[in-house]
This record gives sequence, structure tokens and C-alpha cells, in this order.
Amino acid sequence: MNFIETIIKRPSMIIVLFAILTLGGIASYRLLSYELMPEFSVPVVTITTIYPGAAPSEVESEVSKKIEDAVSGLDNIDNITTKSLENASLVIVEFKAGTDIDNALDETQRKINNMVSDLPDDVETPSLSKISPSDQPIMQLLATSNLPNEVFYQQVEDRYLPIMQQVPGVAEITMVGGDKREVRVNVNDDKLNYYGLSLLQVTQAINQANMEFPTGKVKSSSEQITLKLAGKFSSLDDIRDLVISTSQTGSPIRVRDVATVEDGLADTESISRFNGQNGIGLFIKKQSDANAVEISRLIQERLATIEKENEKDKVHFTIAYDSSIFTLESVEAVTHDLILAVVLVAAVMLLFLHSFRNAIIVMVSVPASLVSAFLFMGVMGYSLNLMTLLALSLVIGILVDDSIVVLENIQRHLEMGKNRWQATLDGVKEIGFAAVALTLVIVVVFVPITMVNSVIADLLRQFSLTVAFSTLISLLVSFTLTPYLTSRISKLEHLNPKNPFHAFLLWFERGLTGLSNWYHNALVWVIGHKIAFTGILIALFVATGWVMGLGIIGQEFVAQGDQGKFLLTMKLDKSASLEQNNLTARSIEDYLRKKPEVETIFANVAGASTGMASTGQGESNRTELTIELGPVEDRPDHLSTENYMIAVRKELTKKFPGLEFTSSVIGMVATGESPIMMILSGDNLDELMKTAQGLADRLKKIPGSNDVKVSVEAGNPEVQVQIDREKMAKLGLNIQTVGGLLQNAFAGNDDSKYRDGSEDYDIRIMLDAFDRKNPEAVKNITFFSPIANRPVRLAEFADVRLGNGPSLLERKNRRTSVTVTGNTLGVGSGTLINTINEDLAKNPLPANVTLTWGGDAKNQSEGFGSLGLAMGAALILVYFIMVLLYDSFIYPLVVLFSIPVAIIGALIALALSSSNMSIFAMLGMLMLMGLVMKNAILIVDFANQLKAQGMSYKEAIIHAGEERLRPI
Repeated sequence: MNFIETIIKRPSMIIVLFAILTLGGIASYRLLSYELMPEFSVPVVTITTIYPGAAPSEVESEVSKKIEDAVSGLDNIDNITTKSLENASLVIVEFKAGTDIDNALDETQRKINNMVSDLPDDVETPSLSKISPSDQPIMQLLATSNLPNEVFYQQVEDRYLPIMQQVPGVAEITMVGGDKREVRVNVNDDKLNYYGLSLLQVTQAINQANMEFPTGKVKSSSEQITLKLAGKFSSLDDIRDLVISTSQTGSPIRVRDVATVEDGLADTESISRFNGQNGIGLFIKKQSDANAVEISRLIQERLATIEKENEKDKVHFTIAYDSSIFTLESVEAVTHDLILAVVLVAAVMLLFLHSFRNAIIVMVSVPASLVSAFLFMGVMGYSLNLMTLLALSLVIGILVDDSIVVLENIQRHLEMGKNRWQATLDGVKEIGFAAVALTLVIVVVFVPITMVNSVIADLLRQFSLTVAFSTLISLLVSFTLTPYLTSRISKLEHLNPKNPFHAFLLWFERGLTGLSNWYHNALVWVIGHKIAFTGILIALFVATGWVMGLGIIGQEFVAQGDQGKFLLTMKLDKSASLEQNNLTARSIEDYLRKKPEVETIFANVAGASTGMASTGQGESNRTELTIELGPVEDRPDHLSTENYMIAVRKELTKKFPGLEFTSSVIGMVATGESPIMMILSGDNLDELMKTAQGLADRLKKIPGSNDVKVSVEAGNPEVQVQIDREKMAKLGLNIQTVGGLLQNAFAGNDDSKYRDGSEDYDIRIMLDAFDRKNPEAVKNITFFSPIANRPVRLAEFADVRLGNGPSLLERKNRRTSVTVTGNTLGVGSGTLINTINEDLAKNPLPANVTLTWGGDAKNQSEGFGSLGLAMGAALILVYFIMVLLYDSFIYPLVVLFSIPVAIIGALIALALSSSNMSIFAMLGMLMLMGLVMKNAILIVDFANQLKAQGMSYKEAIIHAGEERLRPI
């Protein structure tokens, strides 16, 4: 410890060192961004492929399986989940934690590019993104204007959306609602029959006529001019007057003869509404590594600019939901706690150390360590989030530990009559090695967590390393600033009873002396009654085990908190139209808006889903309502968001019978998955469906389960066309012609565009609404038979009937699968999972059905397992540090045995508060382990020193406990 003398003699070294750390910390703090939590989700690449008009079975065979085959060879794949829906394929590729998502995306894109030619011609080019369809939007906006709906829609899509998408970190902006302009060519089937034409002929004529050709240049010796064939339609009359064919009499048959052409609107697919006002909804999702607060700030700046530039059109954007508000409120709350912690620590220092002078010496370590921590966070690319701020809050007490230990020992030497200089040198020398060990204990408890390659390591890495670095800086302070200050300004304080403040300190000191005497007597009794005390400990362990067995302490991955928001999903019968869905949704909105505690309602009618386990696709019979409540004190009976949500669901179920309601609280951490997720895999879809439904029925009966659903639902109404291939061949038709015409008739063909000014609009050619309003219309679809030389109806060579089919087909890791999902209500997800496992042990699933857990079960299994591994490694490292400290392999066990007794208190505290065992609770236990071992080391180290001076072990333990009570 000779360097202490060198440092005290040369204070310029200390001043320069901490000036650099302070300036760097202040500069870094100004650059740190805000976010709610560090990114801890698994790397995901989603491949979305649109296949217009295709049923789920066709999507699976023609698209999904081919994409699965292409990407299955990628490195570091954890899971491949495939969802084949009507008109769309979703392939979600999950990579192992720690995979570079940008490289994974590039590699996946290359695989897709190599196989895209194998997909059917009508399939749109697959699009890739770095987010999961179930990732929650960070902002929900509603755009309104006094412009015509179709004009405003085009402006939002072509002008405003690109401006917002340029914001760094924005991954995807989904538009919901609005009216899109479209040129409609509605073909009358009766007129087609009259003229002996087919719908394909009309489509081909329009698409082939609406073209422009660059045809070269006209050149002479002196000039050259570009030659261009202008074949694009310039007006709707150009389309109406277009000749399709010539009749037998020689007269031309034009488009106007068989169809009406109008400048209209595309069929409404979704409706967006905020507090009863219709508009265009915008759901903004961020990239996994982006900062939501910064994105929100930049988006709001862009919106303000757009509104100002379009003031005459009264363009306005209403922010219905902004996650950054809750983030900033949470960060502000933790920052407030951090300031409060500093004040309380300062007060405690004053009470225990008896003087402002000593309290200031110790408290210097707090700002020095915190400011240096900001420099570390800036260098590491961390942000100000709940985990880093929680680390700084919890570490406040630890930061003063080393300085307290050093100062208290220096004070002891001052009381021996030494001068400040000698007392400082002797005090630091005596306690120095123990102080280093105390700090290293905290460091080795937290650092191993960061070495584990799992999702939980991503969540805890910033917390753990911030704690470790701050603690190391506090050790540096205790060996530099603290000795320097004590050697200059420290002195023995003599309290004057006539001084009111000193009188208060003397009163507190008498109380502390009384506590020390009680502790002294308690130690004497414990050492004198070892068997009795051992019995008490055993009884405590048994009582704790009994409490744990009662199931009071639940389990969950991350506590979700309460934002005052919840998602209410409403489902009508599968055959319900969008219009019926919208009317019902508006009735529910009107009912809820009458409640004074409901502040806002954002309605997403049939739009892309944003809930947990979402496919990212909309359904015409489904509506999502994002409901924000007022403060708890304004709600009936001061209900929490979860309890209020349950009560509202019960009300709505009674008032709107026949509707299916599901709900979930919008929590602090959106993992994108349902807490309960059971994936059943096998080879027989029918057996899987039967097993999944049975499992769902069992799950619904278990207390605490809520909104249990099976991902693949049968009973989706569909018109099934069974082709008689022999009859079809005799008529000179083929499956491609038949399928193409049916798709053209009912989904429409929009290959051709109509240019108006600088904008292009779809020209949609399809049968008019009257000819496609019921299943019978399908039978009457007309084809021209080249062999029979006449129009033939579909019913002549096909059997058309009503049937049912799955609305979704699912595969997990290239096997047919069905997923049973559920939310929790009033219990931790881990507790419910344990109950389900007990039920499955009694009533196992069929042998050929494989169950794989996802959601919280997977996160808890991997996370708690890796956390347990890290804690085990930490204990071993702590043991080795103490072996070096004590030069013994036995004494460290004394310190380690203190941990189980401390854990008893933690578990009882969780039980008394009815809290769940979560990541945050385990963090608290980690911190507890470090503190308990630090305190034990202080006592054992001093007892060893006293024993070395010749004191008996009993006296050494009692004296060490009494002397170290104050610094502890």
C-alpha cells in the first residue's frame, strides 16, 4: 500500500484523473439517449409473401414450403415458424441470441433471391424485415384532412409516409383505413355472354392497350429525335372506347358495351378511428436496435412540418399512442428515486459519522462514481433506461461502502492518538486488502451474467456492467480521494450536548450504542447456544419451504407494470362482412366512451393486427380497440388496469352476446408473444387439431388462464370448386385458364395503371358486385370453349359447393403444427405453466404429438437456467477471492453459508407482498448476495486479525461483530 503515500503526497494525480473522468462523464451524459429497456428480444427476420386469391393450403404448398426449404440452411437458426394465410405467407426465422441481425438479413435475402423464380407467376416478390409481425408499434397516429378521402390517402401514401420512413430506426409504417382511389372496370357477366366474350379477353385487351414503348430514335445528319409510342390511357373515355373484338357482323365490341368504367375507390379493407373520428391510421414499428424516444421526437418534428406546409388542407396528425411518454415518465421516476437515494445516503452518513466533514469525505465517492459511470455507458453505447438507472440507484449504497470502511478504520486509528497522516496510512494499509476483496465480490457476482449467450444476458448486461464499473470506480475513490481528504481535513469530532444538532447526534449515538450492546449480547447467546440457534435456522428453512409450497410466490419472466392501457379484441362470426364488423365496433366504442374513466379509444377495424402472437394480417370479422384509461383514482373502486379490463369484458359480453372478446394489458415490456404458448407438432393435421382443442379446453378450466386460443381454426367458410378434368379437357380448357379467370372475376386484375398527372392508380378489372354477391354466381362464370366454339358455364365441368377450411395453416421447424396460446390473469405465467405441466403429467398428450413450449416458458427456462449458471460461477469466483484473502480454503465457507440465510428473508418478503419471482426479483437477490458477502467478509476479516493478535475465537468474533456493526 505504499502507493497511498505517493498519492497523498502528489494530489495533482488525483485531480487530473478525476477531472478527466468528470468531464468525460458530463459530455457522455449529454449524448446518452432514453429508452424503456435494453433490447433483449431474439434476432428475427420475417419473410412476407403476398399470393392474391390463394387459399391457405395453396399458399402453404406453393409458397411457404419453398421459402422454408430455401432458408433452412442459414447459420445460427433457432426456430422457423411458418403461417400460411389466405392470400399471404409469413415465414418467421428466429436466430440464436447474439447473431448479427444485419448479416442474417443479407444472407436470408440472398437465399430468397436464388429461389424466387420457383414461385408461381402471380406471387408478389417476397419482402423481408428485421421485425416480427407481433412486435408492438411504438406509435399509433390518426391522419385527418378536409381533402377528398381518396386524394388524402394518396398524399399520405406517396408524400407523407416516405418523410416518416426516412427517420433513422423506423422499420415499418402500416397504413390502416382510408379510401384509395382506383379506376374500376366492372364487367357485366350477362353482357359478356350476349357478346360471346370471356372476362379474360376484356382484361387482356385493356392491359395490352395501356402500354408505352421506347422505340428508338429518328436520326438525320444534323439531328436526332427520340421516338416514343404513347399508348397509355389519357382519360377514362380511352378505356370505355377501347375495342375488345369484332362481332360476326363486323361491328366493334367496346369496353363500354360490356362494362361500366368509373373513377372510384378500392374496396375498403380496414377502417381506422380515434375517439369516434375516422381517418387514416398509421402504426409505426421500430428496428430492434433503434431508440423509441428518439424516433418519437423526430417523427413529431416531421409531423409538425407536414401540418404547417399543408395548413390550407387542414392536415392533422393525432397521436393516439406514444410509447416514449411512458418511457420518459418511467426514467424520470427512477431518476427521482436515484436523487432520493443520494439524499438518504448523505443523511445516513451524517448520522453515523457524526460530522459534516466526514460525511462529505464519504459522499465525494457518489458523484465521482456516478459521473464516471456515464462515461462508461457512453463508451459502451448504452442508454438511460430502466436497467441502467436501476443499476445506478441500487449501487448508491455500494458506492459509499468502500469509503465508509476506509474512513471508519482511519477514524479508529485517530482515536488511538495518531495524527491525520499516520492514521490515514495505517488505516488504509490495515483495511486495504479487505476493501479490494469487498469490491471484487460485487464485480464477480454480476459480471458472469454478461458472459451467458442468451436473451436474459442481453437484458441484464447493461445493468450488470454498470454496477461492476461503478463499484470499481468507488474502490478507486476509496484508495485515492478518501485518503487524500482524510489526510488533509479529517479530525476527531467531540460532540457538544449544548449544540442542538450535536444533541440530536448524541441521542442517535446512544440508540446505536444500545443496538451494539443488544447485538453483543445476541452474539454471546448465539455462540453459547450453537445447537439451539442451529435449530432456529432449520425451523426458518422449513417454514420458508412450507411458504414456497403454498404457491404464494408465483413466477413470471418480467413484471409488466401498469401503463393504464389495454387491448380489447372483438371477433364476429367468420362470415361477417366488414360493414357489419364496423357497425358493431362503433356501437362498442360509443358504449365505452360514455364511461368517464375511458380517456381515448383507437379502433382498428379489420386492419393489420398488433396484438400478441399476431400474424400482422387483418381479418374482416376482427376489430382491435386500444383503450387508454385515466388515473387509478378516477376509476370505479380505484381498480387496476387488469381488474378494470376484466370488469369491462364481462359487461360487454352481456351487452353484446354472440361476440368473442379477448383482452390483454399493454405492459411495460412487449415480448410480442403470448405468455402461454404451446406448440403441438405432428404429421396429421386432423389429429393435431383435435389434440389442440382438447388441450385448450383443459387450459380454460385452470384458474389464472385467460383468452385461450387455438391458432388454426376450422370452420372458415369457403366456396370449393372441384374440377372434372376430363370434361374440362374436352372443352379445350386448362386449369391455368380457369384459375386465372376466377381470380380475375372475384379478386380483380390490377396489372395495368392509369396515370393522372404524376400519380399512377390501379385499373381494377373484375365482375361487377351483382355478379359476385353469392356462391351461385360462381357456377355461372362463363368461359369460351375453343373446341365447342361457344361460351360454357363453370357448372358444366365443375362441382361448386359450400364448405369449410382452415383460416390458417401453421408449421414449426418444417413440421405441421398448431399453437395453443393464452394470457394470464391474476397469477404469474411461471405459476400457470407449472400447473399445466402437472396436468400434462397426469393426462399426457398422444405419443405422436410433440409439445414444444414457447413464450414465457421458453424465456424462463433459458433465462433462469442461464442466470442460475451465472450465479453458480459467481459463487465459485467469490470463493476463490476469499481463499486469496484469508489464505484458507475453510474460512470462505463461513461467508458463503451466510447466503442461504439471507435468501430466506428475500423469499419471505416476496411471499408477504404477494410478488412473483421475476428477473427483477432475481436481480435483487443477486444484489443481496453481494451485500451479504461484503458484510460477512468485513466481520470475518477483522476477526481473523484479532485472532492473529492472540485473542480467542469467541472474543474475536464478538468484538469484530460489534466493531463492524457501524460500517455495515
